[in-house]
Amino acid sequence: MILKHTDSRTGGEITFIQNETSFRQSAAQNGNVFTLCWNQGPDQQVWIDGIEFKFTSNSVLPLFANQSFSFEKASDIIAWQYNRDFYCIIDHDKEVGCAGFLFFGSFGNLFIRMDQIHQQKLDTLKSIFIEEFKTMDDIQTEMLQMLLKRLIIITTRLAKEQFADLYPDNKFDLIRQFNMLVERNFKQQHEVQYYAGELNKSPKTLSNLFARSNHKSPLKIIHDRIIIEAKRLMHYTDKSSKEIAYELGFEDAGHFSHFFKNVTGQNIKSYKKWESEGISFELVK
Repeated sequence: MILKHTDSRTGGEITFIQNETSFRQSAAQNGNVFTLCWNQGPDQQVWIDGIEFKFTSNSVLPLFANQSFSFEKASDIIAWQYNRDFYCIIDHDKEVGCAGFLFFGSFGNLFIRMDQIHQQKLDTLKSIFIEEFKTMDDIQTEMLQMLLKRLIIITTRLAKEQFADLYPDNKFDLIRQFNMLVERNFKQQHEVQYYAGELNKSPKTLSNLFARSNHKSPLKIIHDRIIIEAKRLMHYTDKSSKEIAYELGFEDAGHFSHFFKNVTGQNIKSYKKWESEGISFELVK
């Protein structure tokens, strides 16, 4: 079942997905869509950007725009997908907006455990969502936005209980801002100095903060984001290394090739061969 609503004023969209055997997302579909997935079945595997993770039963997984994903058993997944035009007209809500705790915090992939009480809350909310998708009137958009915000609040509260002790609020806010800046600018800006300047911090201050938080370094975040995009372009397009290098802000293909090998430990030619032999960037069962 796929239920979709479009806000006629903004073009914003929200989609509800349940019992779909082919639910997945590729890089070609990413756009600015955010996804919340709830595994109502037993433990299963999820592949995010080609990496396999255990998706435990009755947990919720936020998936960012620009992530490719697929599931071992998609029919057990309930998902809500929405874009910035639908919900992030409320961008000032930093806790529960698109830039809130669930997204762009760079905690890695959050698998948020749901106890029995929260499972019941989500189950009730799911039923109300379905009803509202089918109720077409002048306030349908507002009702769906309100329900979506409720969903995000529930999952955010649980996520903060389970993960926030790793990141005090002031540190988390800066980490989130850094990651948002990287997401917007990684194709043009490859140096920590640029992002530090945008945040009115020195590169050393940023590096020290991330280190104290047991976080990967600012430079590694930038490099990893470039590599993810490079692999997507290699896998989903027929662009040459030269074209990819240009798109990702490198002066020439040689510089890009050197960067790719330094970060991944693998040259571009061997990576493409590795992929062509059946180990694809987005693994799907």
